[in-house]
Amino acid sequence: MSLMERVYSVLLVSASEKLNTALTELLPEARCDTVRTVSGISAGKRAWSERSYDFVIINSPLPDDTGIRFAIDTGSLPDVVVLLLVRSELHAEIREKVAEHGVFTLSKPLSRPVLLSALDWMAAVRERLRKLEKKTLSVEEKMEEIRLVNRAKWLLISELKMEEPQAHRYIEKQAMDRCVSKREVAEEIIKTYS
Repeated sequence: MSLMERVYSVLLVSASEKLNTALTELLPEARCDTVRTVSGISAGKRAWSERSYDFVIINSPLPDDTGIRFAIDTGSLPDVVVLLLVRSELHAEIREKVAEHGVFTLSKPLSRPVLLSALDWMAAVRERLRKLEKKTLSVEEKMEEIRLVNRAKWLLISELKMEEPQAHRYIEKQAMDRCVSKREVAEEIIKTYS
């Protein structure tokens, strides 16, 4: 699936109707399945607690907060890309605070081309995060398989008085002979001897 075919969910935290309308028009329906707009940080936190979003765009300042802490907290999560829009005179100072937490910043006023470029950057980063999530899941699954196989080996050692290399070979041979994974063999051994 190409980057242009990906679909994203967006949480827009902004009290500016003008910006909300402009952003909503820039976010094509074909690329954004959900665009939720809230007018303050409190509402943004509630929206985030109900579901996660691929993109969070915060138009600072807001009526109830500057949005910086929310941007940092949200930007520190592993599966979201955050864009903080700030006044040009504060941009350098705020960028310094939030950049290390993975938060993108743009200074206002914004032009359409800059905003479109920022949305493309966010999509590229979100796709990179998706790949990292998949790698993390596969590593975690592999580690879980190793734990199960080790537990099964120790059960074979304690119950059937096998040596560790012999138990290891037994699990591998069973998996090959039966065309199943070592995990499945290990689970059956654990079920049998536990």
